[in-house]
Amino acid sequence: ARSFADIGDIVRGKDLYLGDKKEKDRLQSTLKRIFQKIYNNLMEDLTNDQTKKDGAQKRYNDAKKNFYRLREDWWTANRHTVWKALTCDVKSGNNYFRQTCGDEKTGTLTPSQCRCNGDQVPTYLDYVPQY
Repeated sequence: ARSFADIGDIVRGKDLYLGDKKEKDRLQSTLKRIFQKIYNNLMEDLTNDQTKKDGAQKRYNDAKKNFYRLREDWWTANRHTVWKALTCDVKSGNNYFRQTCGDEKTGTLTPSQCRCNGDQVPTYLDYVPQY
């Protein structure tokens, strides 16, 4: 299993995993394809605003097509959503975490999908264990 920080490192292209080189190369190739699509969609969305398009091209386009800056910005913008998906995906039957809110005296079950009041994540989910 990987920690949430590890997943962020993988997405941003900063993973220090020294294991199977073929596996790592395949993962990086897949991420390059995904972020190429995100880049292309961004450029298409900005066709009516040349100033923003030029700025995005300058910031995100790189010769090796790794899109490290785009990956960093995407992770910053989406990490909260990724966290929700990892910890509370109802469809997968995720039972990894205890579903309780409050403290040891006033503990209650989470009303739904690993969330306490509103969108508050229980504090024990602050850290995902590493193996």
